Amino acid sequence: MVQLTEVVDEHFQEGQPGPDENDEDYTDTDSEISNESDYDPLNETFAERLYALRDIIPPQTRTSISNKINATTDAIGSVLSFSGRTLWVLGTSALILGVPWALAWSEEQQVIEMEKEMKMREMGGDLLTAGANGDPSTGDAAKDAKPAL
Repeated sequence: MVQLTEVVDEHFQEGQPGPDENDEDYTDTDSEISNESDYDPLNETFAERLYALRDIIPPQTRTSISNKINATTDAIGSVLSFSGRTLWVLGTSALILGVPWALAWSEEQQVIEMEKEMKMREMGGDLLTAGANGDPSTGDAAKDAKPAL
């Protein structure tokens, strides 16, 4: 028959180092979790609250939602990128083609205005020369002259 005997180790007979029993600041349960004064629900953001609830949703559902959100953000990014490139092409094309055309058109308008001015000067000169050639006593110059506008 076997008989068991308890052998006491000397290591366990010595006292363990640690805080004194008279130390008032030491408590076994002192931790950040048990300290209620640090938690202020008014300072918690909506995103932090949603992040804290992530374990309520099953992993498959979270993966599905994450994939849908990623696909949506990728699509929006692609659309914005394409529209930005399109606006760049249209803007540079308008500058390259539109500015020279506008300058040529304004120059053409200036030429047309100068031609009108030259015609009016010719007409004014003809009126003055017609009045000088006619006999003022007969009034022939008054008949031939066109009224000035």
